[in-house]
Amino acid sequence: MTKRVMWLASLAVAGLLAGPAYGQDSDPISTATYTCAEGKSMVAMYYPDLVELTLKDGRKFSLPQVISGSGTRYANGDESIQFWSKGKTAFLTEGSDDNITYKDCIAD
Repeated sequence: MTKRVMWLASLAVAGLLAGPAYGQDSDPISTATYTCAEGKSMVAMYYPDLVELTLKDGRKFSLPQVISGSGTRYANGDESIQFWSKGKTAFLTEGSDDNITYKDCIAD
């Protein structure tokens, strides 16, 4: 994990970050709208080393990119919130790896 990602993660855990994508000065690299199982959906705004998620229920998460064995993974400091994406698919876990709250997500 880079020093910048570790720094951002520690700020996120401390609740010291505000604004979209940790106050990113640049536009997102890409944006994807995902349609998920159980009528859920989310929008992901991708930046060079983090993602900003907006869930259908109104919650928002800004998560730094972390090491992944396959695909791209983003997580908060204690990894209680994790967003995984690969190709046009994605899912979100909350609490534990077994608690997939947004599953079978496909980018529109």
